[in-house]
Amino acid sequence: MASISASGPARGFSAGSSLRNAMRRVAEAAVTPLELGDVLDVFHPLRGGRAGLQGRIVSVTPETAESATILVRPGRDWAGHVPGQYVRVGVDVDGVRLWRTYSLTHGPRRDRNLSFTVKAIPGGVVSNHLVHRARAGQMIQLEQAEGEFVLPVPIPRKLLMVTAGSGITPVIGMLRNLFSRRVPVDTDITLVHVNQSESSALFRDELRAHSTAGHLALVERYDDCHGILDVDHLDELVPDLDERLTYACGPAGLLDALEKHHADRGLSLTTERFRPVLVEAGEGGSVTFSDGREVEADGATPILDVAENAGVLMPSGCRMGICMGCVVPMRSGAVRDLRNGAVTTAIPGETGPEGVPIQTCINAAAGECHLDEGRAKRGG
Repeated sequence: MASISASGPARGFSAGSSLRNAMRRVAEAAVTPLELGDVLDVFHPLRGGRAGLQGRIVSVTPETAESATILVRPGRDWAGHVPGQYVRVGVDVDGVRLWRTYSLTHGPRRDRNLSFTVKAIPGGVVSNHLVHRARAGQMIQLEQAEGEFVLPVPIPRKLLMVTAGSGITPVIGMLRNLFSRRVPVDTDITLVHVNQSESSALFRDELRAHSTAGHLALVERYDDCHGILDVDHLDELVPDLDERLTYACGPAGLLDALEKHHADRGLSLTTERFRPVLVEAGEGGSVTFSDGREVEADGATPILDVAENAGVLMPSGCRMGICMGCVVPMRSGAVRDLRNGAVTTAIPGETGPEGVPIQTCINAAAGECHLDEGRAKRGG
């Protein structure tokens, strides 16, 4: 009886597995030359195991006249984050896919959603799109969270946080995480929050509420009222400055001054730097390969052909019917998809350390671009 019991399920499993495999082969044949995963991505873009991580915008909530918080439902492959980290976001604007980096403004959430707050900058294509044009239901591209601007464990007894403008975004994520815990955090926190004006201050009311509740000591500084913050007089605002571990995020000028100030006094300082980046794609340009060779390319010839004509050995399976064999990382620059005109950009410090993968058989140069064909993604 034992042997019958063991063999019955085994045969059933084998038959079921064979049927599923047969159904999959039929489905794959039906969608050729696409892959079955390509079709599934259309109907279930947040599924696990897809080629790239995506997210669906759940809501866009204005914070000020020129800023908004974007709440996103990420795909199942989202691995989570530590408060203070950032996420790289890819947004399609007028047929151009642009990548920017935004700090996550919360701790781990039960609903697995993520949020980041964007401040529109003059001339900023992505920031203005997200603040003024993005709508619930739209899809965006995501990468996994990164960044070392996180609090140590255990949390130190005394903290000083210095923020300016949108530099508050990673810090608000830290604070929300600390203040939402069931067991109160026994840490003395002072926050020096600098803005151009009171009306432009992100999370102003929330921070004041935390101050009123005794969670932190809030020092508000507004350039139009108090003048530019002179860090050499920081100890006038924070008398016990030397006893505090300092975290700072904001414009380069402020952080440069803080770094010199703290170094001169032998104090510890952890910083996170923001920098707006604008990239404008052109027609044609130069392609630089991993060996340093630079080749001029027009805007109508695939990069794969440009490279091969110049004698550069490129990965490719296109002529053998192996799709995605020509995908290589683009470290920086811009390319245009010859099928639909969509432009993909890669910006050092904004896109991931591995660059942005592009298909060289269908993309042409759209300005200067730097490739790392030696680290090609082998497709099949």
